[in-house]
Amino acid sequence: MMENYYLTAESVTPGHPDKVADAISDAVLDKVLEQDKSGRVACEVLVGRGYVVVSGEITTTGYVDIQEISRETIKKIGYTKPEYGFDFRTVAVFNVINEQSPDIAQGVKETGAQEQGAGDQGSMIGYASKETKELMPLPISLAHKLVKQLVKVREEKVIPYLRPDGKSQVIIEYQDNKPKRLDSVIIAAQHDPDVEAEKIQQDIIAEVIKPICSSLLDNDTKYYINNTGRFVIGGPVSDTGMTGRKNVVDAYGPQIPTGGGAFSGKDPTKVDRSAAYMARYIAKNIVATDLVENCKVELSYAIGSSEPVSINIQTNKPELDEKFIKIVPQVFDLTPAGIIKELNLLEPIYSKTTCFGHFGREDNGFNWEKKDKTEKLIQALNSV
Repeated sequence: MMENYYLTAESVTPGHPDKVADAISDAVLDKVLEQDKSGRVACEVLVGRGYVVVSGEITTTGYVDIQEISRETIKKIGYTKPEYGFDFRTVAVFNVINEQSPDIAQGVKETGAQEQGAGDQGSMIGYASKETKELMPLPISLAHKLVKQLVKVREEKVIPYLRPDGKSQVIIEYQDNKPKRLDSVIIAAQHDPDVEAEKIQQDIIAEVIKPICSSLLDNDTKYYINNTGRFVIGGPVSDTGMTGRKNVVDAYGPQIPTGGGAFSGKDPTKVDRSAAYMARYIAKNIVATDLVENCKVELSYAIGSSEPVSINIQTNKPELDEKFIKIVPQVFDLTPAGIIKELNLLEPIYSKTTCFGHFGREDNGFNWEKKDKTEKLIQALNSV
């Protein structure tokens, strides 16, 4: 008999300082791609009390108004009142962007060209699991849904005193490798002053937690809501935020290793982003064949090289792994140019990805979430 065990994951709202930075980075990338499909972007953002620093390397024939993009992004997130301490109207925006290194550019070559090399080295991870209908691990999926609901009740004024910053965390009890119950739910929700902690707890349980988690709740579920008792000062006023500090939140949660670097602010010649999307695409299609329960795909690249230097695939059926490793390059074009073409990654889709995870969302533009290669995989397997 297997012992019960516990798995956890967290997510954050768009108003979290790290996500504010990610959002500006991706908004800059989208603006470049709207004008210049061959633009090269590696945009890093730092936010803090009253300031935004936009840095990194950008090479483009287009024009990007860093001031306007930064302020408009902050406005959309919800920092629209002076009393928040971080306001889109008054924040100081510093632009310290440089051009891409010519040493990197000569190896990457023309965007979309067949000989195009990877924009960096590294190993990227993709994962899929039958644990949820979106083929994601349940803990991270549930954590994302909670913060999405937290944003919804704030924007729709169901809970009118909420402010933009917030976080969620779930602890799920498993039995025999299956989710059994929700042991604990942790919510940090920024709020206006002079709201009683008891009211906040009641409202969050009723309007955020129960609509999302009802099937997993029981009488023993523990709730930790604004556990210090107060969360008025938040966002970039309380913490410095930086692009790429939420890699685990952006991917699959702490149970699955992360590879490469951050996603946000990087154009698709950077395999940190594009190959991670391709790895998810492969893993999801493998699981969608119904031959395995879960799948982890690792793609490794050398800077300037057009083919991966290694491919590793792990499923719950090791006897299939070697076959999948052999057939995947036959079914999927794993060159940077092939990935960009297959997933249509030169469109300005990236602001959509910034919050609530890059995976497990079948929104328009999330082409790595399609399950359209399953038949080709099965046919290739039968020929091995």
